[in-house]
Amino acid sequence: MGYNTDRLKRLSIFLLVLLLMGCSLLRAQREPQYTQYMYNIGSFNPAYVGTTETPEITTMYRAQWLDIPGAPRTIRLGANIPFSNEKTGLGINLINDQLGPLSQTYIDVAFSYQINISENTKLSFGMDAGGSLLDVDFSKGTFENPGEPILNRESINNFYATIGAGMFLYQDSWYLGVSIPNFLTDGIYNQEVATVIEDKMQYNFIGGYVFDLSETTQLKPAFLVNYIAGAPVNANISANFLFNERFTLGASYRFDNAVSGLAGFQISNPLFFGVSYDYNTNGLGQYNDGTPEFVLKFYIGRTGNRSKGKNSKNIKGKPKQIDTPRFF
Repeated sequence: MGYNTDRLKRLSIFLLVLLLMGCSLLRAQREPQYTQYMYNIGSFNPAYVGTTETPEITTMYRAQWLDIPGAPRTIRLGANIPFSNEKTGLGINLINDQLGPLSQTYIDVAFSYQINISENTKLSFGMDAGGSLLDVDFSKGTFENPGEPILNRESINNFYATIGAGMFLYQDSWYLGVSIPNFLTDGIYNQEVATVIEDKMQYNFIGGYVFDLSETTQLKPAFLVNYIAGAPVNANISANFLFNERFTLGASYRFDNAVSGLAGFQISNPLFFGVSYDYNTNGLGQYNDGTPEFVLKFYIGRTGNRSKGKNSKNIKGKPKQIDTPRFF
């Protein structure tokens, strides 16, 4: 019984890693697999980068599927920089994904421009450009089927250009967004793997609403949906409570995949720390010890309380821009 279980575990791990490697090799755009996606919107929607109240820097680390050898590890460093004209913004993203012998680094720069739809509603447009650095060293892995065509080469080192775009519509209490991480889908794979899968554009949809339950408590549900034609839809929903503008506590659910708990603490006005933990609800759950994720955000120039919506004023007496998901 133990032998069959161990064999099944090794086979499942091998098939899973090989499948994920194939998908990563063939796609330069990325599917944001963040449980705390509400803190990482700028990484997959360039229209978001100019909508924050102050410049902010975000670092994130995700260790997916603990106890599975070669499972994904993700590190992100990003910055959102709104300009003083309250119309434009700049974003910078550096993301590294590790998966077995594969390392893929995404680098992009985003620019956004927003317009007033009404007195309280703004619409931001954004574009980003950059590239993906792909490094695969098959000498680092031991494979049960070394004769696979994709494994014939000892290493792969390629660069793929990326161009993406997005829109972000928001008020004080809600936001909606859509983005395409990469339009350059036709030329990002080589002949050795071109027959395995046809690459297609990915669409990301995000939204959220803020409910004021009391003077000290807010409820903020949100969602993120990733769609690629011909592939299963990746849908995430979450709900977070904010207490006294300091503590956050919530949960999320990734359909047919995982349930998660989230918590966060505003250490100081400029510094926020968040943590989450995923437990797989599919068959993979019995083979790993979950997925922890950590986020650290630094808000440059934030010294007082956050804006409380349309009644907040800046020095010139105008309504402040809102950082829509800033409490998540």
